[in-house]
Amino acid sequence: MPGKFICFEGLDGSGITTQATLLRNNLQQNGKNVMLTKEPTDGLIGGIIRACLRKEWKTSAATLQLLMTADRSHHLNEIETALKAGKTVICDRYILSTLAYGSLDVDPKFLQQINATFRRPNLTIIIDTQPKICLERMKKSRPHLELFEEENKLTIIRNNYLSLKGFFPNTHVIDGNRTPEEVMKDIKKVIDNVEIS
Repeated sequence: MPGKFICFEGLDGSGITTQATLLRNNLQQNGKNVMLTKEPTDGLIGGIIRACLRKEWKTSAATLQLLMTADRSHHLNEIETALKAGKTVICDRYILSTLAYGSLDVDPKFLQQINATFRRPNLTIIIDTQPKICLERMKKSRPHLELFEEENKLTIIRNNYLSLKGFFPNTHVIDGNRTPEEVMKDIKKVIDNVEIS
C-alpha cells in the first residue's frame, strides 16, 4: 500500500482536531498528497451518531458503539481508495476512540471483536491532555457539552487511552497540555521517522 494511514486519538478538547489539521497543512506545504478525515464521519450514519452524542435522542451504549463501527466500516472504503492512490490519510479518531470511550459501558472484548478486521494504522498519535484542561477548552468553544464530557468520565477515558498505547504498533503519546505549536513540534519529530509519499 503506497499511502500511509496516520490516526490521532485523545479526549474531546485534547487538541486532536487542531493537530491533525496542522499536520495536514504542514505535509501539504512540503508537497505531500494528503487527505484529512474524521470519525464519526459527516455521512448518514455519522449524523445519527452526532445527534446521539448531543443528547438529541437516546439509545443503548451497545447500539451507539455498533453505529460507530458501521460508520467506520463505510468510512474505510474512502480511506482504502485514498491509500491505494498513494495519499497519506490523517484520521481524526479511529479504533482507539471506540475502545477508550465505548468501554465505559460496553465490554471491551466485544468492541475489539467488532473492529478486529479493520485496517491498522501505520502510526497512531495519542494527544494526552488533562481532563480539566479539555473541559475548559470545550466550554470556551462550544455552546454545550456532549454525552461523555464530564470530568469523572474523561478521567476514566484518559486512563483507558494510556492503557491502549501498546494496542497498535508505532503508537506515540504526546503531551497535549501545551500550546498547539509546542505539541506540533513533538509530532513532527515522530513524523520524521515515517516515510511519507
